[in-house]
Amino acid sequence: MNHTFYINGIQQIGIGVPEVQDIWTWYRKAFGLDVRIFEEAAPAPLMTRYTGGEVQHRTATLALNMAGGGGFEIWQFTSRPTVQANFEPQLGDYGVFICKIKSEDVRHTQRHLQQMGAKVSPAQQDPAGRWTCYVLDPNGNYFQIVEARSWFSSSKHPSKCGGVAGAVIGVSDMERSKPFYQDLLGFDQVDYDKEMVFSDFDFLPRGNAPFRRVLLAHPKVREGYFAALLGITEIELVALSNQNGARQIFENRFWGDWGFIHLCFDVQGMDALKLRCAEFGNPFTVDSDNSFDMGEAAGRFAYIEDPDGYWIEFVETHKVPILKKLGLYLRLKQGAKPKHLPKYMLKVLGLNRVK
Repeated sequence: MNHTFYINGIQQIGIGVPEVQDIWTWYRKAFGLDVRIFEEAAPAPLMTRYTGGEVQHRTATLALNMAGGGGFEIWQFTSRPTVQANFEPQLGDYGVFICKIKSEDVRHTQRHLQQMGAKVSPAQQDPAGRWTCYVLDPNGNYFQIVEARSWFSSSKHPSKCGGVAGAVIGVSDMERSKPFYQDLLGFDQVDYDKEMVFSDFDFLPRGNAPFRRVLLAHPKVREGYFAALLGITEIELVALSNQNGARQIFENRFWGDWGFIHLCFDVQGMDALKLRCAEFGNPFTVDSDNSFDMGEAAGRFAYIEDPDGYWIEFVETHKVPILKKLGLYLRLKQGAKPKHLPKYMLKVLGLNRVK
């Protein structure tokens, strides 16, 4: 067995929604994630551990912004309603509470979102001195607009946005969670570690409470076929200074229900990664083994849980559609040393743009 693995970047964030097409229209207008990599309706038999022990059916769409960044896997149950939390999730609750979106000009993006009629905060500076703002989508999910650390190409969208730049994740014990994200997932650069009441959190529910806030990143674009497109990303861990009232965002709900259902990483060397996760104390809880087929895309996927039980997905891509109408697919050899695909080859994915 090859004992080397590579985590190449945040491939996508999963978003459980009540109606895929309606919210994807909004995401295209707001953020420019308009390239459809796949769209498929099928059962999810491997996820019964997290769906009440029963096979649930769903439809899923993976969308990208070709300026760079991770994508959205917009996910909807078709065998049952998509269930909302029976409480209002707040900043500091455990799991992904905010998805970060990269921008070329945060203040321009803030104005674009205002003009759309979105509920958006004023542009302010974060603890690193970067411009940022927050926006609430029509389904009640929070997004943070951040200055991009890297780009695949210049944004052509009116928002000046790219794709996913990272996530804000609530944790119960910062010293237990930091090694998971730093050592296992490779976000080993600490940009800040501060504890106070933060003015840029004012827009968020419970944002006026004191938090410890740790921003982790990786200093350069990683290796791997899609790494140049995914770019540099960041993980922001937030812990309530007083843990009273914090709870699991997906408490008493299924994976796939309303909200940010997983954070997914593009990887190579899944067998070696499986061994490493087990040694780290976070073993695979789901593993598709050799390959899964999404109809238009194929690969191997697995899940682990972070120290608070939040879902982290790994995907090793074997096949991705280039131009589905003509039956053109990119087939990727796994097991070799990771390398960036040529830029022209990645740009061809843009042919799948939905206007």
